[in-house]
Amino acid sequence: MKSSTDIVREKYAETARAGLSSQDSGIHAVAEAFGYSPEELASIPAAANMGLSCGNPLATAHLKPGEVVLDLGSGGGLDVFLAAKAVGPTGKAIGIDMTPDMLSLARTNAEKGDYTNVEFLEGRIESLPLPNQSVDIIISNCVINLSNDKPSVFKEMYRVLKPGGRIAISDMATKKELPEELANSAAALVGCIAGAISINEFENGLKSSGFREVYVQDSGADITAYAKAGASACCAAPTKKPSGTAAPISSCCTPEPSKSMHEELSEIFEKYEINDYVASVKIFAIKS
Repeated sequence: MKSSTDIVREKYAETARAGLSSQDSGIHAVAEAFGYSPEELASIPAAANMGLSCGNPLATAHLKPGEVVLDLGSGGGLDVFLAAKAVGPTGKAIGIDMTPDMLSLARTNAEKGDYTNVEFLEGRIESLPLPNQSVDIIISNCVINLSNDKPSVFKEMYRVLKPGGRIAISDMATKKELPEELANSAAALVGCIAGAISINEFENGLKSSGFREVYVQDSGADITAYAKAGASACCAAPTKKPSGTAAPISSCCTPEPSKSMHEELSEIFEKYEINDYVASVKIFAIKS
């Protein structure tokens, strides 16, 4: 049986290979719905945005020139590239991701955008490949919920932050207990729902790890905004014909392949009033 980590890695690898980008109207709409401006999206490589956000952590990060920023679960590099612009050439933006396909995409995006102050590293957010007290601020966007060991994530964040360092995170939190079917759904897991914890659990976990001035607030965003990306997620990748055959390679627009993450989420939203169960939250805290 596959572990939850394997399920998440495989689904996000599929998403990285799907060819999604801000050029798809649905993907662009998802990012805007969760707080990114058209100007921000236009300023970075289009393929860095795959409609996977649940907020905009840069909005509360208050980045300064020269700072070192760490992005947990950096995906295609959306927040890393925005952070790199904010900290400037004397600063640095580092992305950590456990999915090789995502890392490959992010590095390609960095080359296309000619970024010189970014770095993408393979690693798990429960065991960060960085030394103690090496970053000024940690950002993350809808990723901590995917971890099955959140206490280790909180402790690792505290370890790598410099004294007085801060976190500015967007994630999902539960409002009430999930129905059993939803809690055990693989689609809900990779869709950032089944692995979410409550606001109180976020607050207590961060405080137990040593953080102070912990602030967790419901952003009020409509979670069903993900459904806007359904059609784009299905038809983003062009269908190709194998050499020497008349039959096209299957794409997600044919009946055979597995459904995309956005399509699976759309089906969940049709069955459940998802905003009753989970919320997009803004998280801020400071290392003592």
